[in-house]
Amino acid sequence: MGKVMSMVARKANRFNVENRAHRVLEREKPMPAPKYESNLRDMERTLELDPKFVDKLNIKDDGLNTRLKDVYVTSEDQFIERVIKRQAATAASEEKQERPLPLERTTPDDFEYGYLEPERVAHGRCTLRQALQFINDHQLDPETYTASKIANDYKLKQDHLENILYYFKTFSVYIPDQKYKDTLLTRAKQELLERKTSPEDAESSKP
Repeated sequence: MGKVMSMVARKANRFNVENRAHRVLEREKPMPAPKYESNLRDMERTLELDPKFVDKLNIKDDGLNTRLKDVYVTSEDQFIERVIKRQAATAASEEKQERPLPLERTTPDDFEYGYLEPERVAHGRCTLRQALQFINDHQLDPETYTASKIANDYKLKQDHLENILYYFKTFSVYIPDQKYKDTLLTRAKQELLERKTSPEDAESSKP
């Protein structure tokens, strides 16, 4: 229902719209928009101060018109000229000499820890290499490499270092002995074979 009413209202608004527009344009003066009370009060105060204010607005001021004709704007920006000169110089240099190819074409090696380590380390800080070193030392020999000794050697705060040693550990790689592994597998296979070939199992398997 609402859609039907909107279609009817739209057609009613567009009915004879061209003739109505011409009638509005043929009027001598268009109907002014309503003014707010604040605008009316401002206009009253302006007329009290200058009763001829409306007449001044309707009269052309020759002095203002003359001064407006004397106003002009000039631009002294040389950006475009500098760009053109730079492009011309670049083209001329490319014509004179070609860019030399690099002498070394090998790919640079990656850093060990993925970043370039600083040559100087501030007090209270350490690099990743140093952290792995003293964590590993403490993990292998905690009595010799104590927290106080490492803090003095690397100039770190002892409480921070104790937290590092407590929460971070290095990985330990365990490689089993292949011979021992083969022996265990062999023993297991032997026991399995013995169970399958035992006479008790053979009798129990008969119907």
